[in-house]
Amino acid sequence: MAGRFSPVWLDELRARADIVTLVSEYVALKQNGRRYWGLCPFHTEKTASFSVDADRQVYHCFGCKAGGSAIQFVMDIERLEFPEAVRHIAERVNMPLPELVNDPQYERTRSLKERIYAANKAAAHWYHERLWTPEGEEMLDYLHGRGLDDATIRRFGLGASGSGWGESSSLTRALAAQGFSVEELVQAGLVSAKNERTYDMFRQRALFPIISAHGQVLGFGGRAMGDAQPKYLNTAETPVFNKRLGVYAINLLRKVRNLRRVVLVEGYMDVVSLSQHGAVGVLATLGTALTAEQARLIKRYAPEVWVAYDGDTAGQQAILRALDVLEAEEAPAKVLTFADAKDPDDFIRAKGIAAFEALKPQDGVVYRMDHLAQSYDLSEESGRVEYAKACAAVLRKVREPVELENHVRHLSLMTGFSRDVLVAQIGRGAAGVTTQANYVPRRSPLSPPASALPDHLKAERSLLTLLSAKRIDKSLLEDVEFTDPLYQELTHRLMEGSTPSAILDEVADEAEKRAIAEIFGTELKGEEEQALQIASDCLARMRRYRIEQRITALRQEIETATAEGKRGLMAQVVALMEELKRLKAGRKE
Repeated sequence: MAGRFSPVWLDELRARADIVTLVSEYVALKQNGRRYWGLCPFHTEKTASFSVDADRQVYHCFGCKAGGSAIQFVMDIERLEFPEAVRHIAERVNMPLPELVNDPQYERTRSLKERIYAANKAAAHWYHERLWTPEGEEMLDYLHGRGLDDATIRRFGLGASGSGWGESSSLTRALAAQGFSVEELVQAGLVSAKNERTYDMFRQRALFPIISAHGQVLGFGGRAMGDAQPKYLNTAETPVFNKRLGVYAINLLRKVRNLRRVVLVEGYMDVVSLSQHGAVGVLATLGTALTAEQARLIKRYAPEVWVAYDGDTAGQQAILRALDVLEAEEAPAKVLTFADAKDPDDFIRAKGIAAFEALKPQDGVVYRMDHLAQSYDLSEESGRVEYAKACAAVLRKVREPVELENHVRHLSLMTGFSRDVLVAQIGRGAAGVTTQANYVPRRSPLSPPASALPDHLKAERSLLTLLSAKRIDKSLLEDVEFTDPLYQELTHRLMEGSTPSAILDEVADEAEKRAIAEIFGTELKGEEEQALQIASDCLARMRRYRIEQRITALRQEIETATAEGKRGLMAQVVALMEELKRLKAGRKE
């Protein structure tokens, strides 16, 4: 996961970015012993189960099992990918990225981006202020006519542009007066230059600022007044804006916790209208069909995406494309449909938030199958055959056996074909719905809870926890072999000098990361002398287990050994049993 960042550089970043200080910006922490405790930001709870270990520089929630390093915390809390989280922390601690140190081109690019962000912010303020003047009356009337109140207009920072042809009230002149050059405004996509003339990019439009998850104004969407074309115009691609990469209103979700679903709509007005009525988690693409980049961004915010596009034919086709993109990005998706081909804005204005919240989303697979049914005459056998074939192609992608079984039953009722025939058509074999070749089960936790572990694994785990907290010296474990491969690997890494936070950042599998975070997050009580006693007891238990295993193996050998061989094997068993007796006696003492 570390990618192009060197381990040495990442270690320095982790050392500078104290996890307690970082987490405290999001969670109210109270110190209790060696740890800091607070309410988990990743799930709802009333009793603090979220702990931060300053020594190991890791966090762990004993409730939802979230855990990791400072970098992982930023990834989870800010919904960022690893490289983005690293950059976020590096900027926070004023630590330049390794490949960008003394890079003049990077400095120029960074400077230009900062100026564009500043220009966009200034433009957003100018557009918004203009909306409340006589020059913005037409745009304000339009927004009020769409049912928006002034509080919502201010919340979304909506605005109005003028004719933009160089008059004293143009954005170009206003921002030039604030110190922005024409070249900077052109680079920001706010101004166009042609034949030595400059003019505002947005003219006589209602403006919707497009804001990043971290509050930076990236660009604008402009809705034309009257019959002007194009009806909607977005900022062209700039050094800070690419409409394939962002989504509208993502900034409103940054601090929303435990969101159960994101509602994806088609237009800016749908987002604003639904939000005004009380809907939470509503986003829109930026005038494009849903892209893979947008799907990856959206799925960071909730476990499901509900696609709520317009109910017309174009909207239905867009839903199918969106389902394909979300499926490819492994983002669970459902579909909200509206009666009478209404769009979300029309629906909620007519029926209100209660009716919207009462809508039952349709499973994405069911939506595809229902949509396919419109293309075939199911009263004819040939139509049912072709429909079954088309649905089988959809069902091949379903991974969960229970879900697939339900879909197969439904298809059987619709077509009259037996379950076995349909399963064969899907290509999963008549003996069962799934086969090992095409069913990929979801990963279960790497190991059972510590309380359910056998005694020798509890001992191995305790030693690993002591080592990760530096409560025992590495030399104590130099010749110790662990039976659990994960524990053995973690011990090896710690003894090589890797920190718990660095180890966690290198783990890609989420189940494995949670298991390791729980080990590193285990609270230790007592002083160093007690830690040594615990370690001694753990080593003895591990030794007893190895002896017991060896005795079992020798007894099996005895069954097939010659008479002379049996005597030698029995002597080994007796010696091992004596040692086992001494170890057990030592434990009682």
